[in-house]
Amino acid sequence: MPYLIDGHNLIGQTPGLSLADPDDERQLVEMLRAYLVRARKKGAVFFDNGQPGGTGNWSNNVLEVVFVRASRTADDLIRQRLLSDPNPRGLTVVSSDQAVAQAARAAHAQVQSAAEFARQMSNRPAGLQKKQDGLTREEVLEWEKLFKKKRD
Repeated sequence: MPYLIDGHNLIGQTPGLSLADPDDERQLVEMLRAYLVRARKKGAVFFDNGQPGGTGNWSNNVLEVVFVRASRTADDLIRQRLLSDPNPRGLTVVSSDQAVAQAARAAHAQVQSAAEFARQMSNRPAGLQKKQDGLTREEVLEWEKLFKKKRD
């Protein structure tokens, strides 16, 4: 699992997301899934203060989503993962928290600031522009003309 991500730290650095938004975690999870699929990577994102909206599983095959219970913090779980991983050198910790970054460096993992990762995640390759929602009326008429000509 290449990325260990401090979720609320990343939300605070991601354009278009706000920690004040009650749906911020879900929005970040959707962005992370899309990014990880494009990058062909896997990761885990950790959020403090339990799961909003009750229970449910937000994880999928590219992203593990962990909501930390009140007795612990996301930082604690990231540090625990660093210590328990058999190959921490293969991990990248995404956080701007200096204590978390220091723990990652001590485990010989890579560190990427939340702001840098947010920029990287937001940059879409030129070939992946947003899909248009359909044809205009004029385009439909043009296509109809072309198909009618071929039948004649």
